[in-house]
Amino acid sequence: MSRNSSARLSAISKHLETKESDMTKTQAPQQLPWDPNSTHFPSHNELPTLPDAPEGAAWVWGKDDQLGRLNLLTPQRVKASAGEINTGDMVRLDLPLNVPATPAFGREVFQHNIKPIIPDMGYDDTYTMNTQSSTQWDGFRHFCHVPTKSFYNGAKSTDFVGENANLRCSIHHWADHGIAGRGVLLDYYHFALANNKPYNPYTAHAISFADLQACGTAQGLDIRPKSQGGDIRPGDILLVRSGFVQEYYKLTPNERHAAATRQDLEFAGLSREKPVRDWLHDCYFAAAVGDSPTFEVWPPPGFGADHVSLHQSMLSLWGCPIGEMWDLEKLAAKCREIGKWTFFMTSAPANMPGGVGSHANATAIL
Repeated sequence: MSRNSSARLSAISKHLETKESDMTKTQAPQQLPWDPNSTHFPSHNELPTLPDAPEGAAWVWGKDDQLGRLNLLTPQRVKASAGEINTGDMVRLDLPLNVPATPAFGREVFQHNIKPIIPDMGYDDTYTMNTQSSTQWDGFRHFCHVPTKSFYNGAKSTDFVGENANLRCSIHHWADHGIAGRGVLLDYYHFALANNKPYNPYTAHAISFADLQACGTAQGLDIRPKSQGGDIRPGDILLVRSGFVQEYYKLTPNERHAAATRQDLEFAGLSREKPVRDWLHDCYFAAAVGDSPTFEVWPPPGFGADHVSLHQSMLSLWGCPIGEMWDLEKLAAKCREIGKWTFFMTSAPANMPGGVGSHANATAIL
């Protein structure tokens, strides 16, 4: 073998070894800040104890980080996610801005006005809205770790309002970074109906980890993290269909209003049980989305270690964005038709400095 050939083979071997090493890069819990390009991340039980942080906090991406698990949407992962596009069909995932017509929890009703510039010749229009009134992202300013009143990465309420207000945890950081990657849909509502487990999405139906596992199996998905032999990759975006949107459109306008204004509000959603929280954590989703107004089951079934709010864990402790009231109806039908439950998806939150939440502006591309 010539010296040139030997050198070429040595270079190829070294390149392959490097690529293999990159493919199996494990993030050590105490080695801060974490590398978002890693493929193996610490489990919920392996999180490091951080100074001046609540127990279970995963403030691991840097002291000035504003992105949380959106850091996992690296250029390499976004590029790889484009490989999910097969047919090129585009499916919008936002409800109309005026749906629901009556938002739950007493939130302001969306208002749209057309403003003439020159009568009969040109127009503007204006929106008045609560960003939580329709399809939405809950930003990191939305909910704190209740015992310490800490928001993601140690932000406090004084960072948001008052004379010392600044841009910590603002939604515009997400807009600057962008949200795009591989979406994974679990159509739990269809699974429940197909298996003679009907329920009303306007009731406090808790979707357990066992339910999610069974749903995934029925769809041909192993919902364990890839590091554990499953199909979920770090940086995936989870979407769970609980049936709220379908049920909403079945109701009359009067029934919709009554359902949103009753004293004992109830909505189906993910259970707060520890297996669900461990799974949401260990999969390292870049974000998690549901079609109900609360994502997690409402009202809370109880308090204590087994009933920790998912909003508290995901937003303030882990920095995992939560989406609510997404329209997953057409997407579910398309995925069922082609027998494929992963896709490329993108979302453009509002570029609002100081913003708490945003409409999603989301699209799935199959």
